[in-house]
Amino acid sequence: MLNERLTHFAPELHIPNGTFEIDFYTRWGAVEHFCFRNDDGSIHVAELDFDGAIFHVHETMRGIDSLEPKSAKGVTTIIGLFVPDVQQVMEKAISAGAILINPTTDHDYGYRQGMFRDPFGHYWQIQKKI
Repeated sequence: MLNERLTHFAPELHIPNGTFEIDFYTRWGAVEHFCFRNDDGSIHVAELDFDGAIFHVHETMRGIDSLEPKSAKGVTTIIGLFVPDVQQVMEKAISAGAILINPTTDHDYGYRQGMFRDPFGHYWQIQKKI
């Protein structure tokens, strides 16, 4: 059950138009709440959560200059996700199909962090204060 907080972030990650599968996220451990599809079966928008942290994936839209990382040819944002066990979440992401960017490391500024790129090009920084 989701933790109902009054204020929280729910990032919207843009995916290419014509995307039919987002199963990386459920293989990684996210729970899909809903997925609205276009007439051709491609994904319009889906809501998921990873251990209560809600996020959306949405096809790019005209009118707001939305970009997804592959067509933008770069990082559009880095999603910071705080978790109890950084290494476990990183390993699950890699086994689900993510690409390792930075291995789990303890930093002198007091964080344990690792970073991966998901199949759509979004960068996730998995972290914990130590």
